[in-house]
Amino acid sequence: MFERANDLPALSIRRPFLVIVMNLLIIIAGIGAILGVEVREVPDVDRPIVTVRANYPGGSPETIDAEITSVVERAVARVNGIKEVRSSSEEDNFRIRAVFNPSINLVDAANDIREAVSRVERELPEGVEDIFVIKADADASAIVKLAISSTSLPIDKLTRMVEDQIIPELTSVEGVADVNLFGARERTLRVVLEPMRLASHGLSVADAVRVMKSARYDVPAGSIESKEQEVLVRANASVTNPEDIKKLIIRKPVRLGDIAEIFFAPADPENYVRLNGRTVINLGIVRQPKSNTVTISKKVGQVVDRLNKQFPQISIEKISDGAVFIRGAIREVLVSLAFTILIVVAVIALFIGRLRAAFIPAVAIPVSLIGAVAAIWLLGFSVNLITLLALVLASGIVVDDAIVVLENIQRLRAQGIEPRAASVLGTRQVFFAVIATTLTLISVFVPISFLPTLAGRLFQEFGFVLAVTVSLSSFVALTMVPIFAAQLPDPKK
Repeated sequence: MFERANDLPALSIRRPFLVIVMNLLIIIAGIGAILGVEVREVPDVDRPIVTVRANYPGGSPETIDAEITSVVERAVARVNGIKEVRSSSEEDNFRIRAVFNPSINLVDAANDIREAVSRVERELPEGVEDIFVIKADADASAIVKLAISSTSLPIDKLTRMVEDQIIPELTSVEGVADVNLFGARERTLRVVLEPMRLASHGLSVADAVRVMKSARYDVPAGSIESKEQEVLVRANASVTNPEDIKKLIIRKPVRLGDIAEIFFAPADPENYVRLNGRTVINLGIVRQPKSNTVTISKKVGQVVDRLNKQFPQISIEKISDGAVFIRGAIREVLVSLAFTILIVVAVIALFIGRLRAAFIPAVAIPVSLIGAVAAIWLLGFSVNLITLLALVLASGIVVDDAIVVLENIQRLRAQGIEPRAASVLGTRQVFFAVIATTLTLISVFVPISFLPTLAGRLFQEFGFVLAVTVSLSSFVALTMVPIFAAQLPDPKK
């Protein structure tokens, strides 16, 4: 097998177009991967943390802890792979936080917790509602945050406008999974009962509530059929404005307006969002898994510009953008690669003494790095700060093998050996040295990916990307360098 592999330099000289096409396929695969690879700030490393929470209206912290939290906590603690369990009981609700070992898959952990909770659900007291099992998902955090404000619209009308016209525009952007809304206050109908008036008429709050519940009445009333058509009939007795509600009769001759003030007003605020002292509505853009953060940010920016022109009465500002750091990292990588190529060419030209020969090892840089992007896509990784760090580090390593091959070929040609023969013989002489160097580098980088802690999961992509990039550089050094070295003029001349 090694003897056949050692014939690779001879194949490159005999079939140069075949080898060139093979390297071009690596570049084409990398370019195609650039268009479809996931781009994000950090690797997709979800911490294996699952939270269980539920509501128990009217329950005191002591009651909830004794009758609910302890029961659920015992069930959760028996799940395999649990590292730590924390619980807290508050008025009306409780929360349990389960931390798993880093090797546990987050989805499997969440499913195991759901099964454990469902087994003890019958033991919980009646009235426990809204039991949620939530997994810590890095993709659920907002990558872009927007602030919407208006100097002419009240907060309830602004909320209605955001929900009906702005959020649908943002969710239609390719790659957007959801839009989180904070600081919104919807328009609600308020009925403020007067206790003294209720008492004077001998009525209670329950009487008023009963009348208001029956105020909206909309039911099917059958249909009318003919040979040509069928018409559905509905009895609509909906009451939608304050004046109509005031006319509702509680008990003759007492109407609802006699015992209450009825008007429209914004709902009670559950949270406030302020920007530079102004009350605003905040929108968080959540990306879909395996989507491109930079592309989403760009398209969201285009939608924001269009909405600002379409609705001059509001102002939409981008207050946070996770793609800024990614763009900066990519720009720094490109600048570093440009400097790397210039320095490599200058150093090789200085020591070899020939500028034309100095450009040959530089071929390994674009082929290896672009091919590494294809490997990133095939392995299911993403372009992030860690993989970009690996590419920057690899940019100074990938030329080593090419320099070794080129220098040995030039040495044989200086001894008077014919160019094609010198390329084949020179590459064969250092073939196993190049392979040994590559395997040594792989054995150094790959073990980083198998660390048992969270750091191992974080640097998993780092180790594999470096290993793939170094392997591609060896392939380029053993195939492309002999082809170009054979075309150089005689060193003696």
